[in-house]
Amino acid sequence: MIIYGINPVLEALRAGRVRELRVAERSGSRLRDVIALANDRGIRIRRVPAAALDRDSRLGVHQGVVADVDEMRDYSVEELVWGARGIPLIVVLDGIEDPHNLGAILRTADASSVDGVVIQSRRSAALNGAAAKASAGAVAHVRVAQVVNIARALEELKAAGVWTIGLAADAPATYDAVDFTLPSAIVLGAEGSGLRRLVRERCDLLAAIPMAGHVGSLNVSVAAGVTLFEAVRQRRQHAESGV
Repeated sequence: MIIYGINPVLEALRAGRVRELRVAERSGSRLRDVIALANDRGIRIRRVPAAALDRDSRLGVHQGVVADVDEMRDYSVEELVWGARGIPLIVVLDGIEDPHNLGAILRTADASSVDGVVIQSRRSAALNGAAAKASAGAVAHVRVAQVVNIARALEELKAAGVWTIGLAADAPATYDAVDFTLPSAIVLGAEGSGLRRLVRERCDLLAAIPMAGHVGSLNVSVAAGVTLFEAVRQRRQHAESGV
């Protein structure tokens, strides 16, 4: 598995996942921390022409560094729930195909201390390359369960006592009326098409983010951020109140 860019490679080094580093022959000062950490960890570093990095990253913005990393550990849905650090907060992605959206959601998931992300193993953006770059390195830290069937994964979550909330623009309830102090899974649909019918039907509740402007919906990664930090706000308030 290949990742590229300064932040993704730094975080992969910190997570102990890097096998080899390839650095542009004329690397800038921003790479010093990457090279220093790789040396500290005993990671092999090779100096290569910038054209080689362009090829490895498929012309992605590699910032002069590409790394070969170990494949991410694949968790089960049950492991995400029972490994939660507190009341479970899970994100379920129903067919997110844009790697930049996937990366942005992983970055937000890490920032909001999500206990795990469930994605479909097929018809979903890969976790390397552009998604890793867009996540700013969060892909190295977020626990991910790759499943064949999202609707079945929702049934597993419900069986484990997790409340499943699907985001849908036409839902009668609003996202800020949902009680996120309960074990929760936020379910997000694909860009444009939204939640598939079977996934939508499996959700315990559908909720919308009210739109006051001229467009009818938010980018999926923005919707994830809005909803996740509402969950964070509710949980912080609940903890502070001692209820």
